[in-house]
Amino acid sequence: MPKAVTKSSPSLPRLFVLELNAGCIHAMNTDGSERTTIVTGCHLPDGIVVDVEAGHIYWTNMGIPNLNDGSIERADIDGKNRKTIVPQGHTHTPKQIILDRKGGKLYWCDREGMRLMRCNLDGSQLETLIEAGHSEADRKDQTRWCVGLAIDPKFGHIYWTQKGPVNAGLGRIFRANVEIPAGQTAATRSDIEIFYDGLPEPIDLEIDHTNRILYWTDRGDPPRGNTVNRASIDNKPAESEIVVTHLMEGIGIALDVPNDRMFVTDFAGSVYSARLDGSGERNFLFAQGNLTGIAYAEV
Repeated sequence: MPKAVTKSSPSLPRLFVLELNAGCIHAMNTDGSERTTIVTGCHLPDGIVVDVEAGHIYWTNMGIPNLNDGSIERADIDGKNRKTIVPQGHTHTPKQIILDRKGGKLYWCDREGMRLMRCNLDGSQLETLIEAGHSEADRKDQTRWCVGLAIDPKFGHIYWTQKGPVNAGLGRIFRANVEIPAGQTAATRSDIEIFYDGLPEPIDLEIDHTNRILYWTDRGDPPRGNTVNRASIDNKPAESEIVVTHLMEGIGIALDVPNDRMFVTDFAGSVYSARLDGSGERNFLFAQGNLTGIAYAEV
């Protein structure tokens, strides 16, 4: 007798959006419909990533910057079984978070901690990979603040932003190897290069791995700020391309490359969709509170 074939249910494209001041995580369809609040009581959430395979979401809580009380939490995709995996006191002000499923690691930027960190998916083996500063005097220098990050697994590179003071034109995007060179430390490593500098205030990063293009939001002033920008990572142009404008302090970005679309949040509470080249831009949610991170997943 032939084996019965169990038909798996089709995956559903969903957005996961963080509302900063309300401390909530919302899940919704990609047009904003069927929105539900799946997690409440977060402590100033900023970055979110979805592990579809394991059925988890991970997010960062910035906490109050001068209290050094940031943390990272995990829950099921429906918001249940919530658990703290990086407790307060172990990361200062965690911002954007990304998942290396193959390597079993979470990576994030720690703003006032002035560093880039990683750990195992259960929070163990906490490491600092990049340290841009250490002292209290360093912490006052916003050019050292690390905010957004992305990994290029093809060449083993990591990209991250150091945003600089508000609208100062001192924002930078850096690139380095993921692993610290032998004999060096997170503070002394010699493989760090500047990918772009002189940016208004770059925030979150995403890589289109198919086309080898880096995307980022910038919450600084126009014309180069309040934008989504992109640049080839293999053939870096002298100037990046601005693909979306007129944001109100752009923060989160998520790419759906197979369907040629991006999703962007801004601090004024809007969620936008557009094609990867920026055309067809649509503001499908607005006045949603102070929005930070956004993730796209087919769950």
